[in-house]
Amino acid sequence: MITELNAITFKSQRHPKHRFQNLYGLLREDCLYKSWDQLNKQAAAGIDGITMPVYKQQLVSNITRLSDALKHKRFRANDIKRVFIPKGNGKQRPLGLPTVDDKLVQQGVSQILQSIWEADFQPNSYGYRPNKSAHQAVHSLALNLQFKGYGYIVEADIKGFFNNLDHDWLMKMLKQRIDDKAMLSIISQWLKARIKSPEGVFEHPKSGTPQGGIISPVLANIYLHYALDLWFEKKVKPRMHGRAMLIRYADDFVCAFQYANDAERFYKVLPKRLKRFNLEVAEDKTSLLRFSRFHPSRRRQFVFLGFAFYWAKDAQGKPRLRRRTGAEKHRASMSEFYQYIKAKRSTKLNTWMPQLKRKLMGYRNYFGLPDNSRSLDRLYSYVLHSYVLHSLYKWLNRRSGRRSYNWSNFKKMLMYYAIERPRVSKRFIHVDWY
Repeated sequence: MITELNAITFKSQRHPKHRFQNLYGLLREDCLYKSWDQLNKQAAAGIDGITMPVYKQQLVSNITRLSDALKHKRFRANDIKRVFIPKGNGKQRPLGLPTVDDKLVQQGVSQILQSIWEADFQPNSYGYRPNKSAHQAVHSLALNLQFKGYGYIVEADIKGFFNNLDHDWLMKMLKQRIDDKAMLSIISQWLKARIKSPEGVFEHPKSGTPQGGIISPVLANIYLHYALDLWFEKKVKPRMHGRAMLIRYADDFVCAFQYANDAERFYKVLPKRLKRFNLEVAEDKTSLLRFSRFHPSRRRQFVFLGFAFYWAKDAQGKPRLRRRTGAEKHRASMSEFYQYIKAKRSTKLNTWMPQLKRKLMGYRNYFGLPDNSRSLDRLYSYVLHSYVLHSLYKWLNRRSGRRSYNWSNFKKMLMYYAIERPRVSKRFIHVDWY
């Protein structure tokens, strides 16, 4: 399977207009076993209620059955279970949970699509791609703004992108590189699969691809590759009088321009371009911003991937681009830590303190970039020492009628579970220049 995927990638690079055939035949047993190794074994069950551990108990027979159904083209996409998870802004995000069978096949198809389109995707697309990351997008954006003379920012948000992705347009885009009716049919089945709400009501989607589906990220990248990335590279940039840059992570993107006229023209034409593909911008989250070293101020800032970017003067009085954790993310994180401790306060420490440590380390791993030291230190000083840990100290002593801990014993307990004040760390992050 790996050799065949490498051959697909090589041919895709050498022949940009080639349409691939016989892709469906790659969905064999070896592909499904490889897909199993790549799946998250802790993922929630789909509509059939079968979890990953239960599926694993009869893994060989399950994969043999699934492989046989694919071979004889009897495989049909299952219905999707819809659940809601809380977002940082207090709203809820809908997720679509496929069955384990669908996850296995989606993983295999996703690998095939990635092998084809990886050669086509633009360098400025950073989401859900090999050797690309959110940190690379953030770092490339920061250094280009610092050194390349961009003075204007267009920050835009696509309203409900994953819910409004147009099925007809997506199938046309897939046909640019795929000439295999069986492969296109199985992707179409996933797009049109019924969705069961928590209330038990079934919905027949006419647009969108469920967040939570394994294949959704690569389909989203393909859609925006044609709808946005190629258009910006082939049509927008040649018409600009100065530099222009687009950096995208999934459906979150920022555009920077050297001159005001260029930024204004793009700001006006962007909604028209997206509307052609049945997408629209969220007007309350879309703006044109003067963003220059000559106007250093925290009032002139924008947020991308959880980081707020702004210009400020350094110790020598020279303007420098700064980034810190966005205020909304900052508040949401404090609330999340507090609510987690509040919910766990009556259970044994050894069942949840290691998980609390992992949560804190996960936050540090993402936001602990060198240029974000003040923000990280401020967050942890407030959250850990005066908010969360004080709350933990308070909740632990509420578990019984008597005080369980004094501060000395409480600090020893933190040392025992190795919960330490985190520090930013230097990292080697590849930078793309635009």
